[in-house]
Amino acid sequence: MSGLAAAIQLARGQPGLAADLRAEPSDVARSFVTVALASGPLVALRFMLWSAGEGVPSNAIHLLLHDLLVFAVSWLGFVVITHRLVDRLGRAALWPRFVILYNWCNVVANCLVLLGVIPELVGAPAVVGQVCQVVVAGWALWLSWYLIRLTLRAGPMLALYLVLVEQMIGISFTIAAATFAPK
Repeated sequence: MSGLAAAIQLARGQPGLAADLRAEPSDVARSFVTVALASGPLVALRFMLWSAGEGVPSNAIHLLLHDLLVFAVSWLGFVVITHRLVDRLGRAALWPRFVILYNWCNVVANCLVLLGVIPELVGAPAVVGQVCQVVVAGWALWLSWYLIRLTLRAGPMLALYLVLVEQMIGISFTIAAATFAPK
């Protein structure tokens, strides 16, 4: 799991293993197992929130599948868009390593988001929970920005642009899917 180790190092601001990561087409394909791995923290988060609230609803499976579908489509949408963008920017050769690390960094980022809600769920004052959530959300955004800067050799503004594109894809799919969300 060198991709996971590299992603953890990146989350700590250490680029060491990222440069040595193999980036063959087969490695890119294998890295998409992370979609399933990154879904685990999302499912755990949903159950934690249900447990802290009114309990697990009768249509929990339907709600989970809906959330996971939106998550996967948003993730893959960004991967497809970056594939096109980096080609136009003359950085197509850098994309395989980027996408492998992007996939693994999503696992790390989702674990961070899960950790961010724990203080509030275990009874910490609301302000402590909110600060934790803001900190881990900022950390996850920074991780995307740092990953883009490092792997695509992007300047700060291009990296910011791509992070905004990533977020807008996720927000757009979430809003569009809310129309069809089970009640």
